[in-house]
Amino acid sequence: MTDEVRLRDVAEAAGVSIATASRALTGRNRVSASTTAHVTAVARRLGYQVNSVGRALREGSTRTVGMTVPVIGNPYFAQLVDAVEGALVEPGLELLIADSHGDVDHEARRLRTLVGRQIDGLVVVPADVERSAPALRAARRHAPVVQLDRRVEGLTTDFVGVDNALGMRVVVDHLVDRGARSVVLVGADDVTSAGVERREGFEAAAARTGLEVHAPLLDDFSLEAGQRAAEELVARGPLPDAVVAADDLLAVGVVTTLRRLGVDVPGRVLVTGFDGTVIAGITEPALTTVVQPFAALAQEVTRTLLARIADGSAPTRQSRISPELLVRASTTRP
Repeated sequence: MTDEVRLRDVAEAAGVSIATASRALTGRNRVSASTTAHVTAVARRLGYQVNSVGRALREGSTRTVGMTVPVIGNPYFAQLVDAVEGALVEPGLELLIADSHGDVDHEARRLRTLVGRQIDGLVVVPADVERSAPALRAARRHAPVVQLDRRVEGLTTDFVGVDNALGMRVVVDHLVDRGARSVVLVGADDVTSAGVERREGFEAAAARTGLEVHAPLLDDFSLEAGQRAAEELVARGPLPDAVVAADDLLAVGVVTTLRRLGVDVPGRVLVTGFDGTVIAGITEPALTTVVQPFAALAQEVTRTLLARIADGSAPTRQSRISPELLVRASTTRP
């Protein structure tokens, strides 16, 4: 097999979808014998072989992966789930989704349900940096677990996530370049590792640049929390030159409320988001935001989970992927 031949090439040459080609080559059901024979012949002609890690899945495998997220209604998690589902196509795996609603008891029940489905592995975005630990430890006894985006303190599993400190550093540097002298963080409390890391990253970056830092407003990752924060900023005054929001939902809440209260964004206050979700581009003004590399995160978590399935005794992996800053109108003064 040559390195250039991928499942996509086989699917195109055989005139079928990538999912059908994957099912045919991995012996899954729902594919006719004639289609299986045709796809197999095309793969042999092209010199393609089924991914070796994918082949390591045990006999009788359900070829399904379970995934829990805190709030599927959050555009970030919706995009993350979509990316993971796409990355699982190549190795021929299906994705089962469960929403923990940010509640550790609900999360524990959902994990038990997924494990009961005889899944081959779990991708977990934990609801709580500490209190999710018992449920994840229990799930890990039945299936390999990789934590994604957020992690539980003191729990030894594979982890894939973005470099939150770097993301905050590039945001703060950008605001300094745009002339900001004072700044405030609108973030989430310390319930999640992402909230902690972004707060600490912001504080370190602001201290390094010498910005005047106003008292932070910490709540949760939601539109409503951003709205409440903006109202408090206006009420307590004076306004800072810039608001750094710890995710795009918070940023949208801040922007829409500041404008409703008569504050010009970006003329009076610059506002940034974090995640690079679709809502950042349709807000008025469009948000400058730290873009999470959804495809890269999904590919890495898939590779990590398959490697863990193939070798449960291998050393754990901690992968951090660098984000990028996308500059838009919310930090661009006329």
